[in-house]
Amino acid sequence: MKQLFPIDKIPNPLIVLRKAGYSHFIDPNTNEESYVLRLSASHYPRMHLYIEDHGADWSFNLHIDQKQASYGAHTKHSGEYDGPTVEREMQRIIKWVAAESGYVAPELVPTVQKPAVQKAETQKPKPTQFGGIF
Repeated sequence: MKQLFPIDKIPNPLIVLRKAGYSHFIDPNTNEESYVLRLSASHYPRMHLYIEDHGADWSFNLHIDQKQASYGAHTKHSGEYDGPTVEREMQRIIKWVAAESGYVAPELVPTVQKPAVQKAETQKPKPTQFGGIF
């Protein structure tokens, strides 16, 4: 999930992300910088955030790493880039940005359509051996 923030409103995203619980992370294999938020005492699962400079905006790219990305000689990523957990976490980050900078980001549009709620047919409860006493 991606979200843009004006650079003039967040001159140093590291400050906001540290207050939100994220740690700066440099991948030992690629030297790529990112930020992680552990969801348990283990390394995985974790929230993983990349930040890109797009001139006037920062692009925050968030996903969940469910497990370590290594399968034999090749690496494969097992991340979830959308869904309710990622959306809730991005909303939490947006609130931290607002608290630190006063910038209010536009509301997120859910990336996953929620299933329509169907009304259950009304059925009479079956009588029990106690004749409805309980």
